[in-house]
Amino acid sequence: MRALQVRELLPDHAGAALSEVAVPQPGPGEVRVRVRAAAVNFPDLLMTRGDYQLKPPLPFVSGLEFAGEIDALGEGVADWRVGDAVVGGNRYGAMAEYCVAPAEALRAKPDRLSWDEAAAYPVAYLTAYVALVRGARVEPGEWALVHGAAGGVGLAAVDLAKALGARVIAAASSAAKQDAIARLYAPDAVIDGGPGFRERVKQLTGGSAGQDGADVIFDPVGGDVFDESTRCIAFGGRLLVIGFASGRIPEVSVNMPLIKGFSVVGVRAGEYGRRFPARGAENVAAIDALAAAGTIRPHVHAALDLADWRAGFAMLERREVVGKVVLRP
Repeated sequence: MRALQVRELLPDHAGAALSEVAVPQPGPGEVRVRVRAAAVNFPDLLMTRGDYQLKPPLPFVSGLEFAGEIDALGEGVADWRVGDAVVGGNRYGAMAEYCVAPAEALRAKPDRLSWDEAAAYPVAYLTAYVALVRGARVEPGEWALVHGAAGGVGLAAVDLAKALGARVIAAASSAAKQDAIARLYAPDAVIDGGPGFRERVKQLTGGSAGQDGADVIFDPVGGDVFDESTRCIAFGGRLLVIGFASGRIPEVSVNMPLIKGFSVVGVRAGEYGRRFPARGAENVAAIDALAAAGTIRPHVHAALDLADWRAGFAMLERREVVGKVVLRP
């Protein structure tokens, strides 16, 4: 089968190549999936260089999340049938014609979603859900500021926050991205996420009269964006730490949350599910139900053949993607 195999950990993904490898066989409790689409995520890029916390043994096949049809069942699997349409996540292995995953890591593909959309939504929307619902407990009518709103996770947060009834301010780095976000999800406001955004946020949320800032701030950027966010968060607000795409891990003087009464909440969606399995299952069921109802709508920026994986990786590296890129094996 065709697979994107990483043989060496090198810069610029030089150790990765499209290869012919043996079709994997499912072990006990596992299933084999005929992959129809695999999403591209930043950890996929980092793992080809050895820059991610997870370092699979070499050689390995890239790819965290996928959608496809069950092709074979391992011993002891009773809840799935060959031919079932599923979505799933694995630590690696999805960027191939076939992948093997634990049966418990799969769920039924929502009928409303195409293969491409189904591959694009599990990780991003689960992160958004754990952040906004579990971490922030966002309420209808509250102001939610989403940084990095054009990225896969950021765009999911915009979509989900709107579905939850929040008033959404989407912050993005370019006019093209801002226009795309406005067209796709019609947030209450779209702003430039560069320096000075705090004044615009205060203006939108009411300035010095009454409300003064965003109730919830979703931050996958870190660095200067985090620093400025502490200046435009409302009293009692929740500042959600998603990641550090800027490259700098910020710090906060504790007098700031003391004086302004806000919370800093770290978000690790996968770890949340591992620590609290029952709630983790509820989270997955909730986003699947929203997708099945058409309440959330994942956006695919580009769908490419697996042979064009370098072009897909480059789109993420240039930060030109609005939503997600998927590869079709």
